[in-house]
Amino acid sequence: MSHNTVLRPHFIRGETGTSGASAKAMGPRLTFMFGWTGKAERQACAVMLACVPLCAQTLMPASGPGGMVRLFTSDAAILEAQEVRKDIPCTVSPVKPVLGFDMKFHAGYDVTVPLKDLAGSDNQLTMVFRVTPENSKDEPTYFSQHWSVPMIDPDAGGSANLVGTFDLGEGKYHVDWMMRDRAERVCSYNWESEAALPAKDRQIALSIAPNRVVAAETEPFKQEPPVERAPQEGPLNVKVIVNFAPQDSLSATLQPLDTNALISILRSIAREPRITKFSIVAFNMQEQRVIYRQEGASQIDFPAMGEALHSLNLGTVDLKRLGQKHGDTDFLTNFIAQEVKEPKESPDAVIIAGPKVMTDAGIQQDTLKQLGDVKFPVFYMNYILNPQANPWRDAIGTAVKALKGSEFTISRPRDLFFAWSEIIGRIVKFKVGRPGNAALPPAQ
Repeated sequence: MSHNTVLRPHFIRGETGTSGASAKAMGPRLTFMFGWTGKAERQACAVMLACVPLCAQTLMPASGPGGMVRLFTSDAAILEAQEVRKDIPCTVSPVKPVLGFDMKFHAGYDVTVPLKDLAGSDNQLTMVFRVTPENSKDEPTYFSQHWSVPMIDPDAGGSANLVGTFDLGEGKYHVDWMMRDRAERVCSYNWESEAALPAKDRQIALSIAPNRVVAAETEPFKQEPPVERAPQEGPLNVKVIVNFAPQDSLSATLQPLDTNALISILRSIAREPRITKFSIVAFNMQEQRVIYRQEGASQIDFPAMGEALHSLNLGTVDLKRLGQKHGDTDFLTNFIAQEVKEPKESPDAVIIAGPKVMTDAGIQQDTLKQLGDVKFPVFYMNYILNPQANPWRDAIGTAVKALKGSEFTISRPRDLFFAWSEIIGRIVKFKVGRPGNAALPPAQ
């Protein structure tokens, strides 16, 4: 048999120019993955269990007027030498920067070490690396992590895989990386990394300034900082409906990739300075229920939403739903009709976001037609990473079309940026001409 186990402790970041007290205790994700077969399974499992409580975070202290990061002399010498060493036989594979839906470049590395080369007892791995912008060579960012490794037999099979990630703004960078154990054996490597937008995407507003290195965000539902709302006549009020569900409707878990993409869509909306009032409805199509609701707030409560999502249990099916012939279609039709029905305080737009929903029967058009002419524009941000695999209009898209709304496909980060730019422009245009109560034509 084969098996992989993944643990995710975190790196800590230190930066020159900042004091130890102000450096943030947050950093790139580190994964310790064991692969094994047959007899070695018990040994690798023992390593995994011992590592969990011992992989503690440590912050690299800074000292001196210039805020220089304090390193052991030997570590500093290794980083300065920029030599490739393999006293510990490890393989380092740099990960090229990739733009995420959060409009940040994510970069990092994969490191593989055979377990037999960590054999022994009471060992510790210390990793230190720095990322230096080419245009700001006197402002490197340092990361470190300590790993306590329990006893490993000399004949242990499989490998330990360590994965680090960090976030970048546009620019060119140099990375110096090293790892040592208690016997002062060293593995070191260095590489160049470049984060750049294609020429056609230059207008995309990134979340990190050029030539900046920051720790990878580990909390997807972290609260947004307050947004300075633009002073204007007629501030905008929007209602956002999000289907927190995996792209694969048969999946028993909500994948981090899908969660982060949906949260990025919400954050794009939350950061819009022209919007001053939000109503949020989070639901799950598989469980056919509303998970979270927030009415008429000045700011989206991301932590509360994240806490509510803990109630999802996608691996089970309610017996009552099994007896309903077209339960999914009935739920979705009635849910959309109820949420879009004009409330006492009509929003300036309703925005629906989520993966495609394919139901076993068509949306009930008559139910939606009973709503009459909706007095505000309706938009659907359809999140799907591979639209070619499912090019057909889904149930939500059909409902939005019946409401004379507009659908946007979100497959890449650039799609999110340009879709939201168009949506907010159309909402503002509708707001200006609202006395006529004319709905906007669907996007082509």
